[in-house]
Amino acid sequence: MTGHRLEVADVFHAHQNQFLQRWGHVISDQQRKVLRDIGRCRTAALGTHLERCDRCDYETVAYDSCRNRHCPKCQSSARDRWLMKQAASLLPVPYVHVVFTVPEQLAPLALRNQRLFYNLLFRAASETLLEIAADPRHLGTRIGVLAVLHTWSQNLRHHPHLHCLVPAGGLALDRSRWIRSRHNFFLPVRVLSRMFRGKLLAFLKQSYRRNELCFSGTLAALSQPRAFHSLLHALRQRDWVVYSKPPFGGPEHVLKYLARYTHRVAISNGRLLSLESGQVRFRWRDSRHNHRSAVMALDAVEFIRRFLIHVLPAGFVKIRHFGLLANRNRRQGLALCRTHLHATPPDIGELLTEPQKSALNRSCPQCKRGTLHLVPQRFSVEQGSPNSLPACAHFDSS
Repeated sequence: MTGHRLEVADVFHAHQNQFLQRWGHVISDQQRKVLRDIGRCRTAALGTHLERCDRCDYETVAYDSCRNRHCPKCQSSARDRWLMKQAASLLPVPYVHVVFTVPEQLAPLALRNQRLFYNLLFRAASETLLEIAADPRHLGTRIGVLAVLHTWSQNLRHHPHLHCLVPAGGLALDRSRWIRSRHNFFLPVRVLSRMFRGKLLAFLKQSYRRNELCFSGTLAALSQPRAFHSLLHALRQRDWVVYSKPPFGGPEHVLKYLARYTHRVAISNGRLLSLESGQVRFRWRDSRHNHRSAVMALDAVEFIRRFLIHVLPAGFVKIRHFGLLANRNRRQGLALCRTHLHATPPDIGELLTEPQKSALNRSCPQCKRGTLHLVPQRFSVEQGSPNSLPACAHFDSS
């Protein structure tokens, strides 16, 4: 197709048979579903739907989306709908971005025990932030945390880590006032790192005692107590990387941050450069060389394998809220925070960017005033098949 840009789906179409021949015996049902869904997304295989303008006679027929949360093409609309809901929870204060990473020696264990390990990662990071913030020696407050799980590095290696967005301050422990953090400092990174390390290793040790960990394949040796505890001891002796930016911006900046982190997948279509002779070339940032931009070439089968190792277990929640932002506390906690801050709930319309507004309310490309709405009907046999499009329709595969 003229002007067609390379997509992950193109790699899947061209090389999924080779991939399945090599790895089909070990991939999970969830990974197989992602492979199928992304390959079919916005194609005739999933059918079509009709959209109509509410102000003029414009109609368009578009392919249906797969709506798989790992699909690069389906995340923008899901992200914008989610951002609209989150905007109501933002406070008129600076925010802090904190990142918790685990040593690369734990990555294989995490990959074999995804649901358990990622749950422990959320628990260790959230408890660390809440406990240190509540310590009077540091901030002495009850804080709120929004945490997002990412499992990849720029080169698609397995690299589990959490991005946490935290208001720079919180409620006093007696809930009597709002306490702000210092202008250019939130919580001591070294203290965060040590507590996070201690908690995650303790949780893993507890899971080992309960026989909850899987040590299949290359991890078989770790099933022996001596080997497992030796690994934990070695990890306890090294510093773990916890990164914290100084407090920044307000609600409008926070929405931009959230848009960048919450609904990402392992690699976006925009980073792909070419698919030639069984090699996928894509852009990446080399963190070991000062985040220098570079181009990587991977065998297509290896590219698919790396993409699929980031498929999360079915039903796993990768965006979670803790403390004041936890679901059971959010309404009352935010109301009390705004009372102490002498603030009102934000105007969501003012926080969203024009592209976000357009994505949520699809503007008519013909009259520029109306909004496109889904027409609740399917093409019947009498009307023609989904591939027999009305003459007046404009075909939209984007």
